[in-house]
Amino acid sequence: MSLTIIGIVTILIIVALLISGRVSPIIAMVLPPVVALFVAGYSFTDLGTFFDEGLQSVISVAVMFIFAIIFFGIMQDVGLFEPIINKMIALSKGNIVVVAVITVLIAALAQMDGSGASTFLITIPALLPLYLRLGMNPYVLLLLVGGSAAIVNMIPWGGPLGRVASVLKTDVTELWYPLIKIQVIGLLLMLALAVFMGLREKKRINAKKARGESVEITLKNSIVNEEADTSLHRPKLIWINAILLIVVIGILVSGLLPAGLAFLIGVSLALIINFRTPKAQMDRIKAHAANALTMASIIIAAGLFLGILNGTGMLTAIANNVVKIMPDFLASYLHVIIGIFGVPFDLLLSTDAYYFALFPVVEQIGMSFGIDSLSTAYAMIIGNIVGTFVSPLAPAVWLALGLSGLEMGKHLRFSFFWMWGLSVTLLLIAVAIGLIHV
Repeated sequence: MSLTIIGIVTILIIVALLISGRVSPIIAMVLPPVVALFVAGYSFTDLGTFFDEGLQSVISVAVMFIFAIIFFGIMQDVGLFEPIINKMIALSKGNIVVVAVITVLIAALAQMDGSGASTFLITIPALLPLYLRLGMNPYVLLLLVGGSAAIVNMIPWGGPLGRVASVLKTDVTELWYPLIKIQVIGLLLMLALAVFMGLREKKRINAKKARGESVEITLKNSIVNEEADTSLHRPKLIWINAILLIVVIGILVSGLLPAGLAFLIGVSLALIINFRTPKAQMDRIKAHAANALTMASIIIAAGLFLGILNGTGMLTAIANNVVKIMPDFLASYLHVIIGIFGVPFDLLLSTDAYYFALFPVVEQIGMSFGIDSLSTAYAMIIGNIVGTFVSPLAPAVWLALGLSGLEMGKHLRFSFFWMWGLSVTLLLIAVAIGLIHV
């Protein structure tokens, strides 16, 4: 039980530090788990081993972050997104509600490949400039993209369903079919949320205009720089750059090459296409290197964090013990209770720990009380998956923050309870329509 207590306290400290914004994410994800490791009785040798193991799990993601952020930064520099922004403003006629609704629809389509990283890579560079130009809160963008993508992520190739299917030894497609109606309902709820958020943003923006204040927003650390040097724009090369962007995204979605390699090649081609001298090429890399390396260092810190929690067995201990403290009279509702707390569990457990450690325990206990395994599976999937993109344990979230220049703590404060509310609502709907038996 001591590992469970140490693990939970460590994670709560990390989340509290991230939300407070008083220290950098690197400090929050390095020092608490290192201290926890020594408190748990492990040595410096163990620390090195766990770091190596954690690094192996995130190094490909860190490499992708570096070159993805540089690539999209260059695309922004050369003015590729400017016509897209102007066209979207024209089509939406500057209607804040329409932009919010479009965000949900684009994110849903982008997530069809099952990759959260590619969804953020497609949506944020395209939509963030529009949000900033119209004066919309960029955290609304993360909320709407994250919620929509998470609901679509119930597809068989999305990850969570594959994990559950492997535990139950069942066909993943058969597991998915009953969830389609939940996905449809979930997307309708996301569209309703988009309308609500759009109306709220419209009211706030109109109030600023009435006071004579400028509504446009500038984010210093994002790939979008509204004060960028227009001399870097390459209007004659816009179609070549557009084709390059489409090819890179296509390779990413198809899985033809590792994502990091695809963006590395993309950066090299973007530099040679748009900038003729070595100095100009290096200047573009230097311009975006700070943001790219900052996010890569955070991912490496997250690798240490996950390496320690996995290597010491803290995540497994949390998963095994969390259901043992449940009062007996609630045992027959165990699957629904775990589902209700699925989004908070996203802050405590990695996806693998949730589905490979916690789920089998809950499923076995549930079976002893006559709870069908599929009901347990659906309760835990629906309860947890909506919160995927508000968790600091999800690498795709850090990519989104790196691309947008936003902060994890503020994202958690803004999105967490909206996503938790959506999760519980979908769970209750699943119970009401008989997908989950109680």
